[in-house]
Amino acid sequence: MDSREGAMPASIDTSVAHPARVYDYWLGGKDNFTADREAAERVLAVSPGLRFRVRANRAFLARAVRYLAGEAGIRQFLDIGTGIPSASNTHEVAQAVAPDARVVYVDNDPIVLVHARALLASGPHGTTQYIDGDVRQPDAILREAARTLDFSRPVALMLLGIMHLIQDSEQPYRITARLMTALPPGSYLALSHPASDIHPSQAEAQRRYNERVSTPQTLRTREEVSRFFDGLELVPPGVVYVHAWRPDPADQAPADARSAWGGVARKTR
Repeated sequence: MDSREGAMPASIDTSVAHPARVYDYWLGGKDNFTADREAAERVLAVSPGLRFRVRANRAFLARAVRYLAGEAGIRQFLDIGTGIPSASNTHEVAQAVAPDARVVYVDNDPIVLVHARALLASGPHGTTQYIDGDVRQPDAILREAARTLDFSRPVALMLLGIMHLIQDSEQPYRITARLMTALPPGSYLALSHPASDIHPSQAEAQRRYNERVSTPQTLRTREEVSRFFDGLELVPPGVVYVHAWRPDPADQAPADARSAWGGVARKTR
């Protein structure tokens, strides 16, 4: 048994793997427990390049936020599905470009919120807040986020590596549309989503993941991921592999880099 498990608050169930902690393990983090590591290793056994692909998704976050805070001029971010803090968190990237940027993080894992409140400190000119919320309840998130964000001004909605945890029966497209409806023209959606139409091993990886993790995942095709951007104006190069979205000059991707689709789009009306 992990020595930390006995010290966790009762609200944190360490006996069942949780997506945020499994993801933390794949990133090389230490905020995970035995159940999380076992689930993560079962997936790695059939998808050995997954660690790089998870890191590619994290790098996509940083590039997307730099674009949004820089070229797009966004000063407000609503990041749902925060995950356990790692390198290049949304507020760090945004406030490096625009020190007055305001960021609201949302997650429903108690251990994520514990770490977020302890580690994600805003710069002196910006604001960082945290909400205990579930993307399946968009209205509750919007009400709480309005305490920090001004919804009369553009907001970047960040849905990175979260919508695959929403099953088709839970209406993922309706959820995304509801969130975007609350944001004014000039707002953006940045979204990444694990793919079902890239690697033959993805189906087996999904099966193994769903056997052990509290929240099952649903992988989707490029066409299905593109539906999240319906009614929005995609920023070039559109919906592409996350490692191929405006890569930095020094970025190098191995041949096995493909695993997730991602894109950024603007609300024009």
